[in-house]
Amino acid sequence: MPFESVRKVADADFPTRWGHFRLLGFEGVVASPEPCNHSAPAPQQLIEGAVVLVMGDIRTAPPLVRIHSQCLTGDVFHSLRCDCRQQLELALRMITEAGAGILLYEQQEGRGIGLMAKLKAYELQDQGFDTVEANEELGFKADCRAFELPGEILKLLGVSSVRLITNNPGKVGALEAAGIRVAERVSAEIKPEATFEKYLQVKRDKMGHLIGEEAEKSTAS
Repeated sequence: MPFESVRKVADADFPTRWGHFRLLGFEGVVASPEPCNHSAPAPQQLIEGAVVLVMGDIRTAPPLVRIHSQCLTGDVFHSLRCDCRQQLELALRMITEAGAGILLYEQQEGRGIGLMAKLKAYELQDQGFDTVEANEELGFKADCRAFELPGEILKLLGVSSVRLITNNPGKVGALEAAGIRVAERVSAEIKPEATFEKYLQVKRDKMGHLIGEEAEKSTAS
């Protein structure tokens, strides 16, 4: 999903309980994007936004970077159906302890299917579908996200190499494809709760996330 243009639209001071950041807003324009829902017509243009938190010196050495997909239910309402909020807080804590880093918060709710579709997927999960099956039952791909925008934003910030906080090899591949070197993958693994243990198993078994035994294999190799 190549971008016609990516631009910074805002830059502000941003104190948080984690530490002091700069808060940046970016917008990218995509022409003729591929629809995620197989039955939906393709839009002629898509404007994708991302909020970026930046702390400290991000250019002298590869900074810690987290690409985080928006999760209203987890990030705001502390849902225990997923580990999204815990991963967000883990990343902010790591960046603050390091004194430098970047958090890219992408507007890709529900793995890119949107908030209302995500709530419908929750209904299907209550009926026994897993997260991948629920998205596909609604006519979507298992994961509709693309991670090209973070790569373009990092280039605009003058960052060419990162230490990426993720369990998702797809994010590593997307940054490398965009020309951003991933010097290190830093685990974002969270201790599972009973309420989202199956959710993590599906991410590992069906989506290739490096969790538990798979993370150990990756480290060993």
